[in-house]
Amino acid sequence: MVENRPWVGVLAQAVLILGVLLVAFPIWITFVAASHDQVRITQVPLPLLPGDQFFVNLKAAFVQGVGNAREQSVGLMMINSTIMALGIAAGKIAISMLSAFAIVYFRFPFRMSCFWLIFITLMLPVEVRILPTFEVVANLGMLNSYAGLTIPLIASATATFMFRQVFLTVPDELLEAARIDGAGPMKFFRDILLPLSRTNIAALFVILFIYGWNQFLWPLLITTDKSMYTIVMGIKQMLEAAEESPEWHLIMMTTLLAMIPPVLVVIVMQKLFVKGLVETEK
Repeated sequence: MVENRPWVGVLAQAVLILGVLLVAFPIWITFVAASHDQVRITQVPLPLLPGDQFFVNLKAAFVQGVGNAREQSVGLMMINSTIMALGIAAGKIAISMLSAFAIVYFRFPFRMSCFWLIFITLMLPVEVRILPTFEVVANLGMLNSYAGLTIPLIASATATFMFRQVFLTVPDELLEAARIDGAGPMKFFRDILLPLSRTNIAALFVILFIYGWNQFLWPLLITTDKSMYTIVMGIKQMLEAAEESPEWHLIMMTTLLAMIPPVLVVIVMQKLFVKGLVETEK
């Protein structure tokens, strides 16, 4: 029997509200700073209520950029980041699904050895292999290109492992039924495995999109043309320039704009994302 203790519910709600406030307060400060002019945002105390310069700052940041990134608009940087994040997420999911499909449903020599070699790469992050990867990308002429931003980052041992576990839960009867109906391997993959993996794909897409959006070190190495800067690189350049000519109102506006695409992806795919993380049966 569960005891009815009202104070437990009140305490839980209080802790929840406190947690929300701790998370939301920096975002609120960013929004407030983005709505004031350059003079007011540098005055003490820092304003806690929005100003009337929000749309002025939005136009200035989105069109002209800030600091060292002034030659490039924030809008173009966001486009570069979006293309990079979408390419990384889609590439990781596609390659991981195909590799997991091959490991689970095909019998070939050293099949499990190949899987464990893929899995071991979890211990080799981008920072460890960044120099040889950079050399390969440079030799292939992919510097300052979307291909150079995305292709070296699309392999994912984590996604391969996840899809392998999903495919192992698919009943063998489905495979036998597909064979009886004359379906080939790719038709079985397309018509049965893809629909069954929909929620897992959605969950991975959200995680991988945010991963690609937040990339900094790799784009910093392979992009020298400012027209290929991503939004994270742009913010870093703005912070460096702020030591000479503070434009914190525009920097905060750019930071606020950089939050929008990942937040939209999470909101739009929230149900599928949660279902893909907690679903255990097919």
